[in-house]
Amino acid sequence: MTAPVTPSAVSDMQTIKLPQDHPPVKAGKIGVLLVNLGTPDDTGYWSMRRYLREFLSDKRVIEWPKVVWYPILYGIVLMTRPKKSGAAYDEIWNKELDESPLRTITRSQSDKLAAVFGDTGGRVKVDWAMRYGQPSIRSRLQALKDDGCDRILIYPLYPQYSASTTATVNDEVCKALLDMRWQPAIRTVPPYHDDPVYVEALARSLTEHLAKEGIDPDVVLTSYHGIPQSYFRKGDPYHCHCHKTTRLMREVLGWDKEKLRVTFQSRFGPEEWLQPYTDKTVEQLAKDGVKTVAVMNPGFVADCLETLEEIAGEAGEIFEENGGEHFTHVPCLNDSELGMQVLETVVRRELSGWL
Repeated sequence: MTAPVTPSAVSDMQTIKLPQDHPPVKAGKIGVLLVNLGTPDDTGYWSMRRYLREFLSDKRVIEWPKVVWYPILYGIVLMTRPKKSGAAYDEIWNKELDESPLRTITRSQSDKLAAVFGDTGGRVKVDWAMRYGQPSIRSRLQALKDDGCDRILIYPLYPQYSASTTATVNDEVCKALLDMRWQPAIRTVPPYHDDPVYVEALARSLTEHLAKEGIDPDVVLTSYHGIPQSYFRKGDPYHCHCHKTTRLMREVLGWDKEKLRVTFQSRFGPEEWLQPYTDKTVEQLAKDGVKTVAVMNPGFVADCLETLEEIAGEAGEIFEENGGEHFTHVPCLNDSELGMQVLETVVRRELSGWL
C-alpha cells in the first residue's frame, strides 16, 4: 500500500526539485497568529502618546470625520491623556518584566498554545501580535511567512465581534498582504461568543472564584467594553453578542436576570454608549443596599488596564464608597487551564482541513 502524500512531504519534494541556483524556499507550515488589542512599551509620556495616537487614529475606533476628530485628538487628547493613562498603567504594570500584563499574558497564551501543537513536528507555528503597539501584526505575519508558513490562521482575541476590534485586526492583516508578492492563504477566527466551551469556561471560572472567595454575591455583573450607540445602530452585532454570552451563562449556572446582569464600561467622549454603564450600576447597587457584588469581564481574554485598573480598582472603590461591603473582581480566563482549553478548541476547529 502506498503511503499518503502529506503537505510536508509535498514541500520536501518541491525543495528537492529546485534548480541548484534557486534561492532556498520554506513552505508547508501552518501559522497561528494570536492578536490582542495593544500595549504601550512603557508608562512614560511619549510611549503613551505613540500608543494612543495609533489607537485613536484608527477610523474603526473613532468614526468621526478626520476634519472634526483630528483637531480634538492632536489639540487636546494627545496633550493631556498620555500622562493620565501612564499613571493608570503604572498601577497595574508588571514591574518584574517591565511590561503591561496584557503583553505578559498574551505571550504566555502563545507559548502554551505552541506547546499544545508540539506534536506536529514543527509544522504548526504559533505567534502573537498587537493591533496597536509592538509586536505589530505586519512584522509577525512576515516572520511566519519567512518561517515557511504558507497558511496562516488569524485569531483576533475577541469572543464578541465588533468593527472596532475584530474588523480592525482583519483590516491590518489585509494591508500587510498588499505588500507581499507571495501571499500566504489566510483564515480568520469568527466570533465565538456562543461557543459552549467558552461559555462553560466562563461559568466555571466564576463559580471557582466565588468558592475561593467564600462568598455568594447578591449580584454578578458581566461587564463588557462599550461601543458608541451609533455604531450599534449602524449594524454592529456586538451588543447582541454580549447579551447572548451572558444569557447562555445564565442557562449554565441556573441563574436569573437579576443575579447575572450585563453592563458596559470604558466609555470615551461625548457620545452615548451602550448602557447600562458599569460604574453607574455599581454605584446604584451600593446605594440600594446591595452588600456583595462580583464583576467579571467575558469580553476580555486577558486581564489588562480595563479589567485590573478600571474594574478591580475603580469600580471596587465606587462600590465601597457608596455603602457596599464586599466587591470582588473575577480574573479573565487568561492563560489558565480553562482559558487554554478555549483557545485550543477554537484553533483546532478553524484549522480543520489544514491540519
